[in-house]
Amino acid sequence: MSFRALNVDMFEKILAAKQRLNGHANVTPVHCSRTLNRMLGAEVFFKCENFQRIGAFKFRGAFNSISQLSDQEKARGVLTYSSGNHAQAVALVGRLLGVKTTIIMPNNAPATKRAATEAYGANVVDYDPAEQNREAIAKDLQSRNGHTLIPPYDHINVVAGQGTAAMEFFEEVGNLDMLLTPCGGGGLLSGSAISASGMSPDCRVIGIEPELADDATRSFHTKVLHTVENPPTIADGTRTPSLGEITFPLVLEYVDDMKTVTEEAIIEAVQFLFYRMKLVVEPSGALGLAALLSKSVIAEGRVGIIISGGNIDAATMKMILDI
Repeated sequence: MSFRALNVDMFEKILAAKQRLNGHANVTPVHCSRTLNRMLGAEVFFKCENFQRIGAFKFRGAFNSISQLSDQEKARGVLTYSSGNHAQAVALVGRLLGVKTTIIMPNNAPATKRAATEAYGANVVDYDPAEQNREAIAKDLQSRNGHTLIPPYDHINVVAGQGTAAMEFFEEVGNLDMLLTPCGGGGLLSGSAISASGMSPDCRVIGIEPELADDATRSFHTKVLHTVENPPTIADGTRTPSLGEITFPLVLEYVDDMKTVTEEAIIEAVQFLFYRMKLVVEPSGALGLAALLSKSVIAEGRVGIIISGGNIDAATMKMILDI
């Protein structure tokens, strides 16, 4: 299927996903900070997907995708690969819908994310990201067992599901001048940008990445797909090697800009959210605020930030708060 054909009805797919998720996904809250608004001279709104089921936006895409499978596909089970949030989402949706799930997880995945994935009933397959390729492992398991692959981001129904977070955001706060969204594989970013195009057309959508995992930023600015293998960023949710075949063209089509932030800026943002807003946010979820606090992006007017998740283990949070 061509990109043009995929692109024609993406906004309608997000609308349909929103209806499909009704009663299953949480409508997550929007928080603000007067202190932050004074600091930045702007009005900042946070869409708190750390309060979503499994603690991250990934539930949206997983449910939207798996719920549309045929009975035969559900009976064969589903397969995915993920460092944590998508893994938990697929595992929980599998439990809710009675579908067996197999998750390929790196052996350095956060302990809390692995524990939750196992608790939801998934069969977890370990791999060493320094030595093995998760896509190759998935292809082998899929060929042997007949599973349906639900990838973390490069899937139309996953993108549509993720786009419902921004759609809810605009429904609650109205038009925004700017929307800042974390970027790993580009599912949330492209879905958010498509929602913005239909609901707040003058809103500038900016994807935020760690400097150490800047593949999407370089891809965006050069229009050539770049890859960063196993980047050593604290923001584990952004360690995907590159944008996907579906998300790359969607990002180029709908996103206005891409910016990066340092590890120090990410840590400062997690600290601010914890101490000043009483929010537990994982490093990947704090990227938008990191961009504003570090002036990588200058806040102007009404600014929206999607906090993508709150799944952070105790050791990482302690390290961040002790700095």
